[in-house]
Amino acid sequence: MEQLTFVDFDESLAGYFGDFNRRWLEKYFYVEPIDEAMLSNPKLFFIDKGGYIFFAKLGNEIAGTFALMKIEDGVYELSKMAVDEKYHGRKIGNQLLAFCLQKANELKARKIILYSNTKLENAIHLYRKYGFKEVPIGNSEYKRSNIKMELITSDNFIKAEQVYEQNK
Repeated sequence: MEQLTFVDFDESLAGYFGDFNRRWLEKYFYVEPIDEAMLSNPKLFFIDKGGYIFFAKLGNEIAGTFALMKIEDGVYELSKMAVDEKYHGRKIGNQLLAFCLQKANELKARKIILYSNTKLENAIHLYRKYGFKEVPIGNSEYKRSNIKMELITSDNFIKAEQVYEQNK
């Protein structure tokens, strides 16, 4: 598997964040108003509110992205994880998720949540592989969501590193 490098958000990369996520949403669902707000101004929606956006680079090309949206101290939502279609099948999603958990560990996050849809079987499988468990969905801002998952981080960082090593 090719080694990715990861870079922090920079305004010059914001277009990739929007493009990758819009294409993914349009392929499987549609772009909801909340998505458009997030994708149109990711700095305002994520960074300025205490969150993070990262990009995965393969050589000089951006291959994928994700955001950690701060919900409260120690709690983040994994949001807007997307891989450019030309890189599908290279386990980049695995590497993005492993890097996400590494970052969460550095941030001393106690919990990561995410919202998804059970029709995305590969994504749900990936989340479970890294230790995410289904919890009651409660209120979701996304109409497409029919599942909420969470990872209590202190219990799962070692497992995440082991899974990542197995998938290299």
